Amino acid sequence: MKDAATGVGLVRDAGLEQARSAYVRVRDVDKVYSTDRLPDVVALQGVSFDLYRGEFLSILGPSGCGKSTLLKSIAGLAPVSSGVIEVKGQRVERPPDNMGIVFQRDVLLEWLDILDNVLLPIRFARLRATEWKDRAKQLLATLGLTGIEHRHPWELSGGMRQRVSICRALIRNPELLLMDEPFGALDALTRDELNLELQRIWLADAKTMLFITHSIVEAVFLSDRVIVMSRNPGRVLETIDISLPRPRPLAIRETGEFTRYVTRIRQLFEDMGFLRGSL
Repeated sequence: MKDAATGVGLVRDAGLEQARSAYVRVRDVDKVYSTDRLPDVVALQGVSFDLYRGEFLSILGPSGCGKSTLLKSIAGLAPVSSGVIEVKGQRVERPPDNMGIVFQRDVLLEWLDILDNVLLPIRFARLRATEWKDRAKQLLATLGLTGIEHRHPWELSGGMRQRVSICRALIRNPELLLMDEPFGALDALTRDELNLELQRIWLADAKTMLFITHSIVEAVFLSDRVIVMSRNPGRVLETIDISLPRPRPLAIRETGEFTRYVTRIRQLFEDMGFLRGSL
C-alpha cells in the first residue's frame, strides 16, 4: 500500500506478512513504571509488531517514547507490564539465545585490551577463549581494526571503540542483533562510514536486525521497514516499507525516491509537533 500524497510504501500486504517467518513477535505490550510517591509513568502502550527473519527493522520516535525500553524488553533485560514478546516462538523471560546487543555507549572495559573485550561474551558463556581468538581477530580485521588487538579502549577514537563493540556483539555469530542508537554519539563522517559497514555485515550474514535511531536519514538508508512511534506513551504510529535497491551507496540519499521516504517520515514528526521550522 502507498501513501496517496507521496507515493511512499506504507504497511506491507497482509498476505505477504503472513507468508514470512516472524523471528520476533511483540503483542499488545505495555510498560508502566510505578513508584510509591509519584504518578505511574506509561512508557509503552499497546505496542504490536513482527520482526521477520533476516529483516532490517528500524524504530524511530521522539526522545522518551520508550524505544530503548522496548529493545531492552526484547533482549530480556526489562520485563513488560503486560502483553507478550516472543523470540523464535518462545516467550522472552530472560535474554534469548543467539542474540547480540550494541548500546549507544560502547561499554568497553578500559583495563582489558581490545582482543579480551571482544572475547568477553565467550568468557561469560564459559567457552574456551583460545578457540575463539581467530574469529575475534577476523572480525576486527573485517571492521578495519587490524593490529589493535593489544591496545586498550582509551587509546582508540569513538568510531574505533564502537567498531570494537560491534565485533563483541558478533563474536558468537548471533542470529538476532539489537542495536540501541549505536552511532548517535559519533561525528557525521564516522557515522556514514559505520552505516556502510553495518549494511555490508547485514547483507553478508542475513542477520535479523532491530535498530533504534533518532536519525530519519539513517533509518531510511539501512532499513527494510521503519516503525515510527508516537510520543509518550510510546505506540506504533505507522510502519513504512523502504523499497530501495541494495546494496545502497551513500549517494542514494540524494535521489528523489529516498527524499520522498524522508519527507513522509518527517511529516509524521511534524504532525506530532516536532521539527517544525527546524528542518
